[in-house]
Amino acid sequence: MRVKSVLAGFVAAGLLLGQALSARAEGAGLIVVELFTSQGCSSCPPADALLNELTERHDILPLALHVDYWDYIGWADDFARPEHTARQKAYAHVAGSRTIYTPQMVVAGTEQIVGTRPMELADALMRHQSAGQPVRLTAQRANETIIVTAPALADAGRYRVDLVRFVKERKVKITRGENAGKTLRYTNIVTDWETLSAWTGAAPLALDLVLSGPEQAVVIVQEDGFGPIVGAVQLP
Repeated sequence: MRVKSVLAGFVAAGLLLGQALSARAEGAGLIVVELFTSQGCSSCPPADALLNELTERHDILPLALHVDYWDYIGWADDFARPEHTARQKAYAHVAGSRTIYTPQMVVAGTEQIVGTRPMELADALMRHQSAGQPVRLTAQRANETIIVTAPALADAGRYRVDLVRFVKERKVKITRGENAGKTLRYTNIVTDWETLSAWTGAAPLALDLVLSGPEQAVVIVQEDGFGPIVGAVQLP
């Protein structure tokens, strides 16, 4: 019964997401959806599957951040990084929560949602698509260099410019723990998240990046202190 209800929710959420796309604000930019998940968590596969669906959307940037606090329960997640756990704890601190859990989604750095509640996710995405983003990031390739720019903002603030690297897809056969016997598909698996610079928005942003390796990459602008994600662009 629970499986049927979750699948029904995914179907309904898919319809709502389609409506959200058709009503998308001009220049709304990429909406970042972070999923905190683990290969060792029996509740996570439906959320992982939902994230897989989001990779088909061109105005949504879904990212899977595998956490390490499930690793001691029979199966060590080979995608898990302690930095991801620290990031999730920082979001919890901002929200005034003392606990963290999986699966959890964070939409645009502000809305925290249980990862198996697709209707709530659809509602959050529609809100952010309607509102748009204040930072209009662009990325262009010039030979081996990628040039990332954004115009100055009317209201200066404190922002962090981050570079995120991720692997598009991996399949994992899990032999122990809560998901033993399953082969699961994971998408947009974050492998590195580093801060490039601080930015106030008072002057235009201009960065020259030289990247190597097979991973995909995005630049994200987020209010300092784990506030809203105000801009994002995938690098060519």
